[in-house]
Order: sequence, then structure tokens, then C-alpha cells
Amino acid sequence: MQNIVGGKNSGMANKIKMDNAYVHEINTEFWGTIGSQSLGVTALPDWGGFCPSEDKLRLLGDLSGKKVLEIGCGHGHSLKYAADLGAVELWGLDISKSQLEIAESFLEKQGVSANLICSPMEEECGLPTDYFDLAYSVFGIGWSTDLDKTFKLIHSYLKKGGELVFGWSHPIHKCVSVEDGKFIFVNSYFDEEWYCGDLTNKELVLSNRMMSTYINALADNGFIIEKLVEETDKEKAAASGSDYGRKALMLPTVFVIKSRAD
Repeated sequence: MQNIVGGKNSGMANKIKMDNAYVHEINTEFWGTIGSQSLGVTALPDWGGFCPSEDKLRLLGDLSGKKVLEIGCGHGHSLKYAADLGAVELWGLDISKSQLEIAESFLEKQGVSANLICSPMEEECGLPTDYFDLAYSVFGIGWSTDLDKTFKLIHSYLKKGGELVFGWSHPIHKCVSVEDGKFIFVNSYFDEEWYCGDLTNKELVLSNRMMSTYINALADNGFIIEKLVEETDKEKAAASGSDYGRKALMLPTVFVIKSRAD
């Protein structure tokens, strides 16, 4: 299997047997050391890749007076964005203690108050239930080891009618590599096995889930899909002059789903 993460193609990856504890250990180490430097920091209003920004898409809506939860909050920049949009209460969840320490320092300097919790997203962690107006995630949900548990928990945190908006690498993106100027299928779209890859001499563990896997898991756990975005900002992609930009002109590299808790 080719290891394609973000805009990087870093050679072959080894398929592994899924083990939650192992995945959490490897990915916590990755994000606690070189994760941000290796993959970069993606934060609102950017949904990642060459996807149109939140300033254009307006998926989060008016946050004035709302209680907001970010899944995989990283350095806290998206929480600052939510605060600027008027959110009155901010909560952030992340698996990496070091990421949360950076977020705490950043938000404090910005004069923004947030409740930050260190925990895997698919585990009970003491977040209040029936409480939030909005949960969102920018390149966080795909790290979940169990989508059903994750969406079930997020649904419990939201008020009835509360919204979940999240973006992740588009499944088709992981199937296509650019080699010698040509687009070549290197992975099967249907292959959802877990794999261990390497970036800058650090391991990370992921699964290339199909789009239907995300949508069906949402539906099975009480969410109604309101919008699916799989667009490319063509002007930005063309201006990049990179293979990744050329690829984004041919197929989506990112998707964003907006859903509502039934």
C-alpha cells in the first residue's frame, strides 16, 4: 500500500491488525513530537488541501452565543476562529497532551478562554451531554479508531438539533499518486485495512475509509446529513504550480460534511 498523507507520498506502508491501544500510542507519539511539523497545521478558516475556505462555505453558520466543541483541537487556532465568530463557550478535545499545552499557551495570549481535555475521541472523557450547539473537526475525525463510538459520543454531547461539521482527506485522494507527471491508481478505494506508515522517521497509523463508511456511521448514530462538500478551489490549486495542485484540479483532496443531531 502506498502511504499518502496530506500532500505527501512517502513510499510504502505496512498493513497491520487493528489494536486500539497500539494505534493510540503510536499516534499520540507522532502528534506529541513531529506531527505538526510534518503534516502542517490545518485550522479554520482553512479546511485543508485546496478545499474552499470556511469564509466561502459558511458551514458553521452564526456562532453568536453558542457553545462549541472541537474534536482534535491541536494548537487551538480553530478555537480562536470560533471565538472570533461569537462563540461564548469553547471546549477542545485532543489525544496529545503536548498539543493541548501549545493550544493553552496560544489561546491565553489571544485572550481566549477554553476548556481543554486530553483524551481519545472514541472514549468517555467527562464532556457534558446534551450541551453543545456545534461540534466541529478539521482533519481530526479520520484519526478515530472507532467511528461508531466517536459519532455516538459526539451525538450525546450535542443538543437535539445541534450540528457536527468535519473535514478529512478525501478517500479517492489516497488512491491516486502523481508519478512522472501522470496520475496513477496505487491503492484500492475499497481497502479499509489499517496501515502503519512513516513520515520523517516517525510512524503513524491510519485507515483509508470509504466515503460511505463516514456517511453510514453518521446515519447509524443519529445524524442527518445536510451537506457534503468535495470541491476544489481551482484558482488556488492552479496557482500552486505543484503536483498536489494539479491533482486537486482532477479530483477532490478533501471532503467536508455538515450534519445535524436528530
